[in-house]
Amino acid sequence: MPAPSALRTALVTGAASGIGRATALRLARDGARVVAADVDDAGVAETVRRIEGGGGAALGRRVDVTVDADLAGAVAAAEAAFGGLDVAVNAAGIGGVQAPTADYPEGVWARVVEVNLGGVWRAMRHEIPAMLRRGGGAIVNVSSASGLVGFPLHAAYAASKHAVVGLTRTAALEYARQGVRINCICPGFVDTPMVAPITQGDAGAARELGRRMPVGRLGTVEEVAAAIAWMASDEAAFLIGHALAFDGGIAAG
Repeated sequence: MPAPSALRTALVTGAASGIGRATALRLARDGARVVAADVDDAGVAETVRRIEGGGGAALGRRVDVTVDADLAGAVAAAEAAFGGLDVAVNAAGIGGVQAPTADYPEGVWARVVEVNLGGVWRAMRHEIPAMLRRGGGAIVNVSSASGLVGFPLHAAYAASKHAVVGLTRTAALEYARQGVRINCICPGFVDTPMVAPITQGDAGAARELGRRMPVGRLGTVEEVAAAIAWMASDEAAFLIGHALAFDGGIAAG
């Protein structure tokens, strides 16, 4: 994969941990000034500390992606502090619970869909106009391998991540000619806090989960972040409305 070209200003939701944090760190290392956004104040502060410790520029924002004003404020902060918004990575998400579809709790369903799908839509409502004001930009939404294939006992998660793919493709077609590129990445099982409930924090269970994947291991957040950085870079200028299966082979089966 070619090295991503220099980026300017990036907003990353879900930046307090996992893929979001790794992406914020990677974009900063590639030269971006980063607005790190998450509902986890302490996690955001740590991400900002790591970026600044590496010589980068970062701004932390407490953002609940179910609250429109929080996302509007994060975009406004990027414009005020850094002069505009060039890249957005919408990585905030939750997993829900494990239950058969007919038994899935209605309240949990609503919450998962509101965060995973509503949060991406709500973020783009503010990111896209900011990029249009800038003359263009790139958005990468974080879906999942479960946005491409079924995921038993995770109906809300799979449905919301499938919907992120559809939302991405629709928005991509609407704004491509105006210079805003919109794509999504669909990671498989990656060693993140979200995978911990599946493995119950057991290292042996995590290794077994990895062995069941076609590639024979779990992915790393750094691998996903590298792919996102490339998708957001000028070297991916011809990539429009694509759902990248970055999943260790899950969707190939």
